[in-house]
Amino acid sequence: MKKISFLKSAAIIAALVLPISLAACGQTGTFSSDNQAASTTETTATTQDSAAQSTQPAATSAGVSGSATALGSTALQPLVEKAAEMFMSSNPDAKIQVQGGGSGTGLTQVAQGGADIGNSDVFAEEKLPADQATGLVDHKVCVVGFATVVNPKVTVDNLTEQQLIDIFTGKITNWKDVGGNDMKITVLNRPSSSGTRATFKKFALKGNEEVSGLALTEDSSGTIKKAIADNEGSISYLAFPYIDDTVKALKFNGVEPKAENVVTGQYTIWSYEHMYTKGEPTGAVKAFLDYITGGEFKASISELGYIPNSDMQVSR
Repeated sequence: MKKISFLKSAAIIAALVLPISLAACGQTGTFSSDNQAASTTETTATTQDSAAQSTQPAATSAGVSGSATALGSTALQPLVEKAAEMFMSSNPDAKIQVQGGGSGTGLTQVAQGGADIGNSDVFAEEKLPADQATGLVDHKVCVVGFATVVNPKVTVDNLTEQQLIDIFTGKITNWKDVGGNDMKITVLNRPSSSGTRATFKKFALKGNEEVSGLALTEDSSGTIKKAIADNEGSISYLAFPYIDDTVKALKFNGVEPKAENVVTGQYTIWSYEHMYTKGEPTGAVKAFLDYITGGEFKASISELGYIPNSDMQVSR
C-alpha cells in the first residue's frame, strides 16, 4: 500500500512540474529573441553613429593651423582685418595678426623678413630698391578708389585736376578762389611712406610735389578722417571704405567718387591693393591668401567698399 501511495504522489508531482518547466522554457526563448533584437538595434545605431562621425572630421584635422602677420597699408587694413576675423572663425587653430603702418613700412618689413605679408596700395618697385622688390611675390587682392575729402562746412562740391594741383602745391590757399566761401584751406597729408599719398600724387596731382612746411601730416587713414572732421577748411584724401558722413567727398573733374565710376574708368583715382610675400607662400600664409582672394570672400570685398578685380572693365 505504501508503494502504491508513493507512485501516485510521484505522478502528481510530475504532472504539476512539467507544465511549469515547459512554460519556463517558452519564456526563456522569448526573452532570448527580444534581447537579440535589442542587441541588433543597438549595434546598428552604434554603426550609424560611427559612420556619421567618420564623415565629419574634427576641426583641428580639417582646419588650418599656424600663424601669419600682415602689415602695411591702412587703406587695405579694414579688408584684411575682416578677412582675418572670418578666416580664424573657420580655423580656430590659425592666428592672423593685422597691423597698419603704411605701404612703405609693409613692403620693407616683408622684404626684410619682419612680416609674412606686406600690404600695399602701390607696386613694390615704386617703394623698394629693385633687388628687394624682385624677391617679392604680388597677390592682387582687389581695387580701391581714393577721394578728395574736405570738412563738411566747405561748400565746394567739385575740383578740377588743376585746382587740386594748385591747392596741394600751395598756390591756392582760400576756398573762395575755387568758388567756395571765404575760408582758409588747411592741407592734410600722409607721410611719404604712405601708398595712399603716392596714389593720390600720381593720379590726382600728376606727380606734382605737395606743399611742404605748410601742410599737416597724419600717420594713418583713420587719423586723417578725424582731423578732417575736426578742422574747418581742411582738405585731404581717403580710400572709399573710410568715407562716411563725418567728411565730404568731392567730385574730381565732375565725376563722383563711386565704385561704378572706377569700374568703367570714368573715375581715375584708384589703385590695386596688393598683399606681398617674400617668395611663394606656404602653410597658414598661403591658406589665408587663398581665402581672401577666393570666391568665398568676394561678397565681403564689395560690402566693405572695395572692388573685386573681376568687376573691373579697365586695367593698369
